[in-house]
Amino acid sequence: MIDLLPKLEKRAAGADGGDAGCQCAHHPAGEAQGWGKQRARSAAEAGWPNKHTLRILQDFSNEPSSNLTSHSLEKITAAADRADSFRRMRPSAGKAEDHKLLIGDASGARTLPARGVSRLSALFEHPLYKVDLPPLTDDDTLFNVNTDIRHNEEANEEEEEFTPTGEVTAESYPNWLRFHIGINRYELYSRHSPVLDALLQDLVTQRVTSVAMKSGGTQLKLIMTFQNYGQALFKPMKQTREQETPPDFFYFSDFERHNAEIAAFHLDRILDFRRVPPVAGRLVNMTREIRDVTRDKKLWRTFFISPANNICFYGECSYYCSTEHALCGKPDQIEGSLAAFLPDLNLAKRKTWRNPWRRSYHKRKKAEWEVDPDYCDEVKQTPPYDRGTRLLDVMDMTIFDFLMGNMDRHHYETFEKFGNDTFIIHLDNGRGFGKHSHDELSILVPLSQCCRLRKSTYLRLQLLAKEDYQLSALMEESLLRDRLSPILIQPHLQAMDRRLRLVLQVLVGCIEKEGYINVISCPDDYLLVHHNEMCFNQF
Repeated sequence: MIDLLPKLEKRAAGADGGDAGCQCAHHPAGEAQGWGKQRARSAAEAGWPNKHTLRILQDFSNEPSSNLTSHSLEKITAAADRADSFRRMRPSAGKAEDHKLLIGDASGARTLPARGVSRLSALFEHPLYKVDLPPLTDDDTLFNVNTDIRHNEEANEEEEEFTPTGEVTAESYPNWLRFHIGINRYELYSRHSPVLDALLQDLVTQRVTSVAMKSGGTQLKLIMTFQNYGQALFKPMKQTREQETPPDFFYFSDFERHNAEIAAFHLDRILDFRRVPPVAGRLVNMTREIRDVTRDKKLWRTFFISPANNICFYGECSYYCSTEHALCGKPDQIEGSLAAFLPDLNLAKRKTWRNPWRRSYHKRKKAEWEVDPDYCDEVKQTPPYDRGTRLLDVMDMTIFDFLMGNMDRHHYETFEKFGNDTFIIHLDNGRGFGKHSHDELSILVPLSQCCRLRKSTYLRLQLLAKEDYQLSALMEESLLRDRLSPILIQPHLQAMDRRLRLVLQVLVGCIEKEGYINVISCPDDYLLVHHNEMCFNQF
């Protein structure tokens, strides 16, 4: 039996090392001096995760992870008003390309949402977004609530919020734990999970009890622990929303953007992948919520006051961690993304896979797939891409990255428990949404070389290209829910519509060359039941 909350409390009380699966730079024996002594350490502070090995250029958190200037509190409050006014949203001016391969309703009628009805609500009511999963067995769930996770009443005596009354049920667990329990072979969270909204709210409102730098990776990221023992990866704002990636930057030295992490979560949900862990934007007080609660002396020592009297820090990392690239508040408020952690690696191991279409990460060399047009034929004969749905999952990930403009997909992860018959987790999306004025067609090479796509993805892409729904309008509406709205400027939203049309054009070429039945695939493996209806129904 696994006692999650008691373990967390023991670590919080000062147990050395801890056994979480995320690497960080905390040493419990070391006391921060000066600022760090301003706060008393209580038994309720969360402990620190253990280190785990990271390869060079890999940026894996125990979770996902990784503009305008920082928004004022007034602007953030105004986001709610904008969300209310969104019902009177104007019809989109853009018109999707109309060709014989675009999806139509079973009735043949247009499905334009009624006036006053949100596009997002209409999308989630569409039959394509209501296909049920097959019945879940113990082998299909990451945890078995009855045998894997036991809530210990004594572990939470000091936290009345989590003290059970009467019989303990999963509903009494903190939202981050309920999120972990809900993970299964097919998805990180269900389409209409009430836990999702509650967890997103926690990421924004829970009190931060401790902060440490996440070791590994190329840029500064912080591990934040909350009062309810949940953890999240914090990526601070580095660019304004209007800034594009400089044209002379290589993809591997680009900034990681906090708003890209937020937008990626919403895009993944609209595509109905549900493979990005929940991410929310938060305005963080650098003094109270980082400097005063960190026990990481290396992080604490990098705080300073700028000539403009703003609080700044830079931490330690491979790129952009110096006084010249310091992160400064206004005066001590800074935006950032908070990505909910996945389960501890000691409880739910994950396997790391090298992306077959990984870039060379070299200034001059090219990867094999960039020079061999038949590269996909070799991939198709190599496990795990020679069976099941893994190759189709890579195609989903390819389209997801192309819509964002993300060139930095060197590895991916899956949950070990489910073997090869499960989804790819879409972690670390901070290098997306860097250039709205440029469509990086090389990201689509896996799709153009393999000419394979699962039918459910194809039908949804067609739906999102229709004027009735329109991807940019759906993203704009969805992103209004975030505290840091607006997350993306209009040119980035419009770029997604343009890129979606390019994806469909590539698929049209594939279908003309190889035939519909050889390109659009109905999975014949672990998702057979899930996609049965979709395979034989044109909607």
